[in-house]
Amino acid sequence: MRLEQARQIANNIKKILTPYCDRIEIAGSIRRGKPIVHDIDIVLIEKPESALIIPSLLATIGAITLNGSKIKRLHYGDADINIDIYTATPASWSTLLLIRTGSKENNIRLATIAKRKGWQLKANGDGLFNNHGDRIAGDTEQSIYQVLDISYQEPHDRH
Repeated sequence: MRLEQARQIANNIKKILTPYCDRIEIAGSIRRGKPIVHDIDIVLIEKPESALIIPSLLATIGAITLNGSKIKRLHYGDADINIDIYTATPASWSTLLLIRTGSKENNIRLATIAKRKGWQLKANGDGLFNNHGDRIAGDTEQSIYQVLDISYQEPHDRH
């Protein structure tokens, strides 16, 4: 699907969910500005009182095909596209947004650099950990790049 159509769908979903979230952002290929989008990724932090409301809202948007505690997947039939909703915490927000923005190749590059240093970049959003198991970055996307000693890349440059 074209970027503008995917962005419109994602923005509509974001508008529906925003009142029930402390934070919400569109991630994935939409955030990277790719001309063709294969799925829609949204990262959010639910307001504590919204845990039961959001699944009900999602069911009005599309068919729920995965209903986990950290990821929910919808099939949006009008556009025949999957929508992945990732639930973050304040601590996992930045790392999860980074990972879910991608690209896959960029994530592999970051994880490989971390691994060469004996560290681990956790794809679940927990952050970047050193070889002693201490979290050393992840409060911002920039912090991960900084600790890995590479230049920060804006989402549209993450190929």
